[in-house]
Amino acid sequence: MRFVKRHLIPRLLQYFLVTFLGLTMAFVLPRLMPADPVEQLITQMQAVGAGISPEHREEMMRTLRQLYGLEGTLWQQYVIFWKKLLSVDFGPSLFQYPVPVSKIIGQSLPWTLGLLFTTTAISWILGNLIGGLAGYFHYKKWPKLLDGAAMLLRPIPYYIVAMLVLIFLAYVFPIFPLAGGIGIGVRVAFNLEAIKSLLRHAALPALTLVIVGWVVNFQAMKLIVQTVRSEDYVSYAQFAGVKDGIIAFRYVIRNAMLPQLTQLGLSFGQIFAGALITEMVFAYPGIGWILYQAVLRADYNLIMGILCISIIAITTSILVLDLVYPLFDPRVRYR
Repeated sequence: MRFVKRHLIPRLLQYFLVTFLGLTMAFVLPRLMPADPVEQLITQMQAVGAGISPEHREEMMRTLRQLYGLEGTLWQQYVIFWKKLLSVDFGPSLFQYPVPVSKIIGQSLPWTLGLLFTTTAISWILGNLIGGLAGYFHYKKWPKLLDGAAMLLRPIPYYIVAMLVLIFLAYVFPIFPLAGGIGIGVRVAFNLEAIKSLLRHAALPALTLVIVGWVVNFQAMKLIVQTVRSEDYVSYAQFAGVKDGIIAFRYVIRNAMLPQLTQLGLSFGQIFAGALITEMVFAYPGIGWILYQAVLRADYNLIMGILCISIIAITTSILVLDLVYPLFDPRVRYR
């Protein structure tokens, strides 16, 4: 009962408040932009030679405002926004009309989630394990070499790493496909051909995210372990003759993992953004790729749908991690 009152209920309230504020900002910010998406779309249509009479222009603007949820006062638009959101109905996609936005997101979301969770788990485990060992055995040569490589890679943005990987492993040395999520003519199914094609197409986007994520986790864990290594109980264990391997894994790395668990939840937002950029570079059919297409085509409903889903996904992942945190940190349970 104490856990429910002191931990569960406050976290749930915080979760709903943060999600509510995030979705509200997603509603407000596009409406603060000076450009009207409806007028911008009609202007683009006229720029490519579409002849629209003044009467048809007004009728088209009225119809598009209804589709975009931009009709009425700001409060009326806000109410409509929440009604659509709670019913998971973001309206039809303008570019793929009349296909619903929810259907397009539902088809693309598994690609991003599969890429995101796999690369996050791999980079987090490898980064913390290698970073922990490098922090404990910092006086050896190999940690210094890895630290130098990490310092070289850390400032490089996601898209630069993605472009370098694409150039070397898909163009100079054509080992992997240049773009796409699966081979042409291959259907997504549970068979050897489909799985092999999926893995080959996901290799480069996954490699990019693992490299960048590993560097962040490696450097953070290395610094934390070096701090924990200077604690008195570590020195006492060393004087008592306990083996370095036991001290490193059972006492130092285990205690240093607690801040990294918190970082895992916070990193979902950063890695999610990196996954979006990476998908654009590799034309991977996930949320990032359809967001890129939606921005190019001014598909307002699709942009809003992706933005709302992203906010909910990030806040939910942080909530789940926050709820399971007491399983790893006994100090939270004792409170």
